[in-house]
Amino acid sequence: MYKLRTAFATLLLGLTILFSDKAGAQNLASNKKPLPQLGKSPIKEIISAMTLEEKVNFVVGNGFKMPGVTPQGPTIGQTKDKVPGAAGTTYAIPRLGIPGMVVSDGPAGVRIDPIRNQDSSITFYATAWPVGTLLASSWDTALVRKTGAAFGNEVHEYGIDVLLGPGMNIHRNPLGGRNFEYYSEDPLVSGRMAAALVNGIQSNGVGTSIKHFVANNQETDRNSVNSIVSERALREIYLKGFEIAVKESHPWTVMSSYNYLNGTYASQSHDLLTNILRNDWGYKGFVMTDWFGGNDPVAQMNAGNNLLMPGTPEQSKKIMAAVQSGKLSEKILDENIAGILNILVKSPAFKSYHFSNSPDLKKHAELSRMAAAEGMVLLKNNNNALPLTSNIHKIALFGIDGYDLIAGGTGSGDVNKAYTIPLDKGLSNAGFEVDPELKDVMKKYIAEEKIKHPKKSFIEEFMNPTPPIVEFAMDKQTISKKAAESDIAIIAIGRNAGEGHDRNLPGDYYLTETEKALIKNVSNAFHEQHKKIIIVLNIGGVIDVSEWRDDPDAILLAWQPGQEGGNAITDVLSGKVDPSGKLATSFPYHYNDVPSAKNFPGKEFPEKATTGALGMKLIPAEVIYEEGIYVGYRYYNSFHVKTAYEFGYGLSYSHFDYKSLKLSSTDFKNQITASVTITNTGKSAGKEVVQLYISAPAKKMDKPSEELKAFAKTKLLAPGQSQTLSFIIKASDLASFDSNTSSWVAEAGEYTLKIGASSLDIRQTKKFQLDKELVTGKTSKSLVPKIEINEMKNQ
Repeated sequence: MYKLRTAFATLLLGLTILFSDKAGAQNLASNKKPLPQLGKSPIKEIISAMTLEEKVNFVVGNGFKMPGVTPQGPTIGQTKDKVPGAAGTTYAIPRLGIPGMVVSDGPAGVRIDPIRNQDSSITFYATAWPVGTLLASSWDTALVRKTGAAFGNEVHEYGIDVLLGPGMNIHRNPLGGRNFEYYSEDPLVSGRMAAALVNGIQSNGVGTSIKHFVANNQETDRNSVNSIVSERALREIYLKGFEIAVKESHPWTVMSSYNYLNGTYASQSHDLLTNILRNDWGYKGFVMTDWFGGNDPVAQMNAGNNLLMPGTPEQSKKIMAAVQSGKLSEKILDENIAGILNILVKSPAFKSYHFSNSPDLKKHAELSRMAAAEGMVLLKNNNNALPLTSNIHKIALFGIDGYDLIAGGTGSGDVNKAYTIPLDKGLSNAGFEVDPELKDVMKKYIAEEKIKHPKKSFIEEFMNPTPPIVEFAMDKQTISKKAAESDIAIIAIGRNAGEGHDRNLPGDYYLTETEKALIKNVSNAFHEQHKKIIIVLNIGGVIDVSEWRDDPDAILLAWQPGQEGGNAITDVLSGKVDPSGKLATSFPYHYNDVPSAKNFPGKEFPEKATTGALGMKLIPAEVIYEEGIYVGYRYYNSFHVKTAYEFGYGLSYSHFDYKSLKLSSTDFKNQITASVTITNTGKSAGKEVVQLYISAPAKKMDKPSEELKAFAKTKLLAPGQSQTLSFIIKASDLASFDSNTSSWVAEAGEYTLKIGASSLDIRQTKKFQLDKELVTGKTSKSLVPKIEINEMKNQ
């Protein structure tokens, strides 16, 4: 009995203890503070709640996966591709309410896998928009913003958080392999166009990444070249466009470039990413590297490069070790994290947006067509060869690119699109008859040539680009036969380029012997029949025209016009759309006239070669920007060097008169307003791009003869209709960068304001006076070259 009572007492005691422990645990649980959640708690609390491992992983992307490539990563957190074919993702921390973000190429359209799991019944194609150079040639920021809004809708509806674009490096040299992605040789045009596109894209609640920051003006040795640039050339030419885009559009992210800049990798430059971008310009977004950019993740963290993409385990290990050893302050790591989180809370991923995967591609294709036509440039039009008149029915279309349109460039700038409209189809769609015999011959030839080069994966194409199809050698007898049978001849000349490789002079910048012979023979045969010949340039970058431009009657620069290119070209050829594009980049008369021709793409040091990411050979190199601020028209105009077609040039089917230039004052006080009246004096409706240049006094500082300071495009003006345009010129528009004082200075003296139809075709001028020197801004002393540069001077 005693034992029974003892056992019963022990049982009661045990139960009491058990329930007491559970109650205590429940009380502890109820008193335990819940984890902070992103969007509900301050960013500082979110970061404090992260483990060191989470912090390190958060600033390193989830890795790189691509067919044909050994995976680089992934780091912890990568479980499933949200958007197959996207360029990368960021690390998620679900316990703190932090989702991962998806980032995707590219600057001319969303680049993702169009078919998934080998199921073609559901597709994920995107619109191929006109390339950047074409959009800039429209000089129409409203149009570019509208294009950006539609572009951004596709970003949003395909589940992407940040688009890796636009690209906005300067056209320093016409051989630059990615010039098609970029806008112009002029920083004002580049900055305004980029800002317009960014504002349009980001109006959808998605982000952009303006790139490549900065002085990434070549593809040759892009991961190892040291760009040596003066402070002034950087501030006035190469940084200025980015500054405009940052201040006018507030891009969510900036992508640091591959190259060294004055001795330091751009992604590891505190001067560039913190002193200039954040302190001088007030940037509030975050910086990500280009894919596998730089070589020191700790230096990148210290520089203010928030996110390393696509991310590798080795980078995480090095950052972890640096924090543990004290080499990298955890405070700096926290600042980089905060920069990302402040943007992430705006993203569709954070807002749990249920994307549709079905943007209105038909509607967007119509806009792509319109935008393409608006940016095409009529270079020549003798005796009104264009537009095609009502008696033109049968067209002899020569050139392989008339049947196989180049919609856009290669590499990350390529787009997986549902279709491409070639020129022959565009002409047929508009009711013209394309010679069927020529069409059969050309299409058969193209098909046979493509069989010789089976389609490669992205990385295979990147490492070993497929050579372009050689132009078909058309015999004179066939050409003469077609001259007799057809009403007019059109020759399409195409060029393509892209990521990883710059262009060549023979057979690329210069036409091949076959192409020149085709132009000569077709011109002779058709002119003998008193018929005309039109050249259509379907190109991504500037080519030589001086050798052959006298032969055709008209030349239309169609650039790379996107998937609706054939229809858009036909819209201009037929007169449905008046050509209103103007050159945002100069066409030199000779390549050797290009101010950077002597030092592009620089000098290599092969004896110091190493191996980089993906097994690529890295050859140390350097390129010295000896031309300084004299890029493009700043050089040609200042040094009186003849061009084939100058910056800002472009013809119309109509004519425009410039009258009544007025200034609000002839004495500059804070700002001046200039107004000018444009009248359509022609016989057809059209638009005119009006350009404002300023010539500044140059007693203290060397300066170009004139610089573009403003531009605008008229509305569609009917014959006889006028429009008055106004421009506000601020003190900062008069200033040049003084490296000695790290300040922007407007020199006292007489200024000439010039209104023109191009950089050389100046129609109206007025002078105004600045009585006293003005300092319009002070900057940090940053990016000082380590060697003296023998820069070009206008003396």
